[in-house]
Amino acid sequence: MHKVVYKKQLSHDMFWMEFEAPYVAEKAKPGQFIIFRVDEYGERIPLTMAASDKDKGTVTLIFQAIGRSTMLLSQLEVGESIVDIVGPLGNPTEVEGFKKVCVVGGGTGNALAYPVAMGFKAAGLEVDMISGFKTKDLIVLEEEFKAGVDNFYLVTDDGSAGEKAFTTQKLEALIDEGKQYDRVVTVGPPIMMKFVNEITKKHGIKTIASLATIMIDGTGMCGGCRITYDGETKYVCVDGPEFDASLVDWDVLIARNAYYMEEEERDRNHVCRLTGGVRYYE
Repeated sequence: MHKVVYKKQLSHDMFWMEFEAPYVAEKAKPGQFIIFRVDEYGERIPLTMAASDKDKGTVTLIFQAIGRSTMLLSQLEVGESIVDIVGPLGNPTEVEGFKKVCVVGGGTGNALAYPVAMGFKAAGLEVDMISGFKTKDLIVLEEEFKAGVDNFYLVTDDGSAGEKAFTTQKLEALIDEGKQYDRVVTVGPPIMMKFVNEITKKHGIKTIASLATIMIDGTGMCGGCRITYDGETKYVCVDGPEFDASLVDWDVLIARNAYYMEEEERDRNHVCRLTGGVRYYE
């Protein structure tokens, strides 16, 4: 059992939670993920670790309550527990051999971009962060990014906060201004990552995409997280989660990630037949 030791609601459906998991915290590195189950009947769900603390024996998860398991997870309070945390899984972020990097996070992908950006900064690199959201009500981790990176750029689609722009537009503007990045790392909706790569490819900047896919066992056995990469099949759980964005077949990835959208929508709108009003997540 893994006890909740800290909880903070970041927005209407985004949460910051810390769990006791000393064996995971001992080995965890930026960019890696865990697989959790809320209870013994729960499904296995992957989440990138936002942070880990070896001394306290804790791991931090920042997540959106969008499916059944993350909705149930969000309803736990400090002192309650979940049954399983397995990890660390996946390959850590490569942080050596660079001087200046730009991390591009879109929407809920900013939660996954946070540990990557902090990992680069801890390694002594100069880090620019472009953080994009649809509107100001969805913004998370603004103060955390400002405190942790060298230059922080906030953009919103509607201009309600920061600069009115897409992340891709801001990235191209920075490059055109003369910013010279050794590497760009992008985390967010696949369509955003696809276009980030198209921009950086024009300028000869290698781009790494951190992928979040459907995943079950986390060991490469089930094949649920497979992607087409450089014409071959790769598995996000063991070969990733970070990949050279120029070699990812983005159209295949986008189609596979949309497979359970209808089921997720039903879970978000579930109404209890006993009470007529209780939902998995309010």
